[in-house]
Amino acid sequence: MVERLRVLVVDDEEGIRLGVGRVLERFVASFPDIAAEISYEVETAATGEEAVERLRQTPPDILLLDLKLPGIGGLDVLKEARSLEPPVLTVMITAYASVTAAVEATRAGTFDFLPKPFTPTEIKSAVRRASRDLILSRQAKKLAAEQRRTRFELIRVLVHELKAPLGAVEGYLSSILDGVVSDEETLRRVVTRSIARIQGMRQLILDLLDVTRLEAGMKAREFTTVALADVARECMDALRPQAEAKNVTLELTGAPDLQMVAVRAEIEIVLNNLLTNAIKYNRDGGQVQVLLGRHEDTFDISVKDTGFGLAPEDAAKLFNDFVRIKNAKTRGIEGSGLGLATVKRIAGLYHGDAAVSSALEQGSTFTVTLKAPTPEKNSPS
Repeated sequence: MVERLRVLVVDDEEGIRLGVGRVLERFVASFPDIAAEISYEVETAATGEEAVERLRQTPPDILLLDLKLPGIGGLDVLKEARSLEPPVLTVMITAYASVTAAVEATRAGTFDFLPKPFTPTEIKSAVRRASRDLILSRQAKKLAAEQRRTRFELIRVLVHELKAPLGAVEGYLSSILDGVVSDEETLRRVVTRSIARIQGMRQLILDLLDVTRLEAGMKAREFTTVALADVARECMDALRPQAEAKNVTLELTGAPDLQMVAVRAEIEIVLNNLLTNAIKYNRDGGQVQVLLGRHEDTFDISVKDTGFGLAPEDAAKLFNDFVRIKNAKTRGIEGSGLGLATVKRIAGLYHGDAAVSSALEQGSTFTVTLKAPTPEKNSPS
């Protein structure tokens, strides 16, 4: 979609105003690297007074401003343009400005200079530079606003998720302190529940740290040749006690010698999260199967379980932050709701994706696709 910017041309020479208008009204600036395409709506003003009035009524996106104007001078108009919120991006048009005037204009916030006489190509180049700066600035502000909303949402949900287990642990400890719990069996049960709640809170904090580090690019990414089957076996061994507690069997299939260039810690996060969920949401006596594969430069990591399965509407939102599917069968299962969101973010780092195929009472298969990085991406970033 083409975005339209308003340009105000302020010059006391009618030929300049008309000429710039003709050039820009037919001009479309394309910026593939920032996904922007810009066309222009041109307005004109012959005096500084008229320009100030236009600025106060309906500020343009870009101001092309002659330095030498009758009445109110260009520098005064510039100060008016820069006092607005947001300030109007200004390109100063000048034929014989002194060094002092140029320095003063620069200090006042001029983005660029367009010396007279200029060609249509020079007009387009100046407006193109200004447009790019303006679009990047707006995108940065939009991103900053989205990040603030995301941080607020993370904090809000984190507070909500920590409030319940903290309250439970406080209640358990108070019951011990008040002597309500005194026999050894009940005391052991209360302490065990408290430890489980604390472990859940710790995991929530660790998951949140993984998410924020990935989002901020704070984790140093050291690429090595990773044997996927070896990482899968190590993750399975670490989670085997959890699987054995539910009598769930773990199985690894696929290419045993499969290797890819990757950050080993990221592959571990992917497998740990997928395996943990496959065990937690499985039925007693169930199975979990890890399948590894490759198609040209794309690697597949799939984890298949025989668990409760998912309804289509639940599967569609599963990879969002803090999403936990709550029903009669999952109500007592602890989790942060961040694991699968982290998996999807990691897949994105490899220009891949994370998806789930599932049906109620028929189990689920989670598949992560990862594209092998090109050689120049193999260095830490």
